[in-house]
Amino acid sequence: MAAYGAVLDALGDPTRRAIFELLAGGKKAVGELAEELPVSRPAVSQHLRVLKDAGLVTSEARGTRRLYAVDAEGLDAVRTWIERFWDQTLANFKELVEQEESE
Repeated sequence: MAAYGAVLDALGDPTRRAIFELLAGGKKAVGELAEELPVSRPAVSQHLRVLKDAGLVTSEARGTRRLYAVDAEGLDAVRTWIERFWDQTLANFKELVEQEESE
């Protein structure tokens, strides 16, 4: 599982977010992604490398092509990080409600 900082950094770029969202619809090759984006195939490949290093996408060889897909576990680090804040927020809310009820 990737660290949440690497995931947030990778998704901080609008082109990488667009690639990630396109891959959420299913596996795609670099050429297919490049057709849908205003960047070159080499640029898409570089963005995919960053997304892969962050643990957000996987790749598999299919003949002469390499297909990329969203890694289902890629967002776990961010989810865990956000849930930590959510859990604390709920605990604070519960404490506030209980304090108001006792007054």
